[in-house]
Amino acid sequence: MNTTAIALENVSAELPRRKRARLAGRTADAATLDEVRATLGSLPLRRDLLIEHLHALNDRFGQLRTGHLAALAQLLKLAQVEVYEVASFYHHFEVVREDAQGNYAAPPRLTLRVCSGLSCELAGARALIEKLPALLGAEVRVLEAPCVGRCEQAPVTVLHQRAVPKADAAAIQSLVKADRRFDDLPAAIDLAAYLAQGGYRLLRECHDGTREVESVIQAMEDSGLRGLGGAGFPAGRKWRIVRGEAAPRLMAVNIDEGEPGTFKDRHYLERDPHRFLEGLLIAAWAVGVDKVYVYLRDEYHGCRALLERELAALRAQPPVAGLPEIELRRGAGAYICGEESAMIESIEGKRGMPRLRPPYVAQVGLFGRPTLEHNFETLYWVRDIVERGPQWFASNGRHGRKGLRSFSVSGRVREPGVKLAPAGITLRELVDEYCGGLPEGHELYAYLPGGASGGILPASMADIPLDFDTLQPHGCFIGSAAVMVLSKSATHVDRAMDAARNLMRFFEDESCGQCTPCRAGTAKTRALIESEQWDTALLAELSQVMRDASICGLGQAAPNPVDCVVRYFPHELER
Repeated sequence: MNTTAIALENVSAELPRRKRARLAGRTADAATLDEVRATLGSLPLRRDLLIEHLHALNDRFGQLRTGHLAALAQLLKLAQVEVYEVASFYHHFEVVREDAQGNYAAPPRLTLRVCSGLSCELAGARALIEKLPALLGAEVRVLEAPCVGRCEQAPVTVLHQRAVPKADAAAIQSLVKADRRFDDLPAAIDLAAYLAQGGYRLLRECHDGTREVESVIQAMEDSGLRGLGGAGFPAGRKWRIVRGEAAPRLMAVNIDEGEPGTFKDRHYLERDPHRFLEGLLIAAWAVGVDKVYVYLRDEYHGCRALLERELAALRAQPPVAGLPEIELRRGAGAYICGEESAMIESIEGKRGMPRLRPPYVAQVGLFGRPTLEHNFETLYWVRDIVERGPQWFASNGRHGRKGLRSFSVSGRVREPGVKLAPAGITLRELVDEYCGGLPEGHELYAYLPGGASGGILPASMADIPLDFDTLQPHGCFIGSAAVMVLSKSATHVDRAMDAARNLMRFFEDESCGQCTPCRAGTAKTRALIESEQWDTALLAELSQVMRDASICGLGQAAPNPVDCVVRYFPHELER
């Protein structure tokens, strides 16, 4: 074989130049760099603010152009692949490349997202998705979107950044014509009104020594309050654990609320944001937190504007000296970021991929520091529990359970919404006493006790107490207490297998792809259940692998709806 000898000195001379070329990648021109700088404005050029930078560019241009991504990488001194992988991970970012002439296709004038969550599908969202493109024309892009956190208002669409509750074609056409693309500010209790009602008095008592840290933490423990984001870890115990870690300590608040069927956090935030903020500040004081990061889902545009306004008011008129810095972060459309470690990755400006544990977030969380992670609603109850005493909270409950639960109820009920009810209430009691019963001519057929991942139970099991630990023996769990009701009538049945298909499409789309059991398992399960004849043996194998080997709760819980159909609705599979 003929070969050509290459002198070693020539190779060594070439290597540095080639390496530099690979690392440099695409070079941004001066005009593009100036455009990006102008768009970012006063935003600091920090790695952890990468997602905020991407939002700024996406908001201004309606897309993320590859030239802008290259310029942003250059300004942040990051590899372009780091910027691109984050930009392409989140649903609400659209990366576009230029054509051969260096031009970018213009984005549509408006984007309309139609929620395809289960409650919206029951309310007719599918028909909207099918007919709206022709009605709205080429200027409006119509996209199918996962649950947008407004299930009580189904069907829901989002026009740019404006939620359209109980949407119909006429209402959407009117908003498009008027170019009404931004959410109104919720009519919430502002700082002045909250102070007039005795707000922040408890926080002042904590800071002036009237209340001691130990007494406050003990009250939280005695109340029995458990984390209300879904995991249910005792809140007071979490405070004690994080306080025992070495300073500096940080805090991360989860208002991502992506579980289909859940909208309780938005409900409370739109009405009384300072009750949450006071609970946050009391927790920060008790644990000894230096800085707080609040992670809010991107679909809650009005809530974001409200929080920005009220945080500014709080900074201008602090109720006590030495408040910790509170930084509001904007999600970008990723259900996985409801998982605590994935949220922390996102706050750090990365893809929202769950971390392997241990170490746990309480030990090694945000930026490697011990981190107190809480759901919005958990903090919302802190003031009431400490002021009224732990027995006030614990004295509520039914059927041997203790506490209160905020149930997000949607689907086939007369009066959907957030229902504050005793822990342990049954589905039948909840619907009859708090939701006005079912619509005329409807009969309870099935229900989901804990959102998309909490499983599906038949009407014959509607007398099980709804609480932590009561549903696990039946292959379900309460999670964030998102209850979706299915019914049957003389003309229809909301089949559990159709609900499972809707939910599995969601899980497949929202899997972060990090681990094979979840990435491949959700896709394969979804494909298998599209058939009217289910291979139940293969589905059972897939379910076991996903539960045993998935990194986080998404893959571990995704099989729940399918397993419940096989277990409780075998008559639907007999064809």
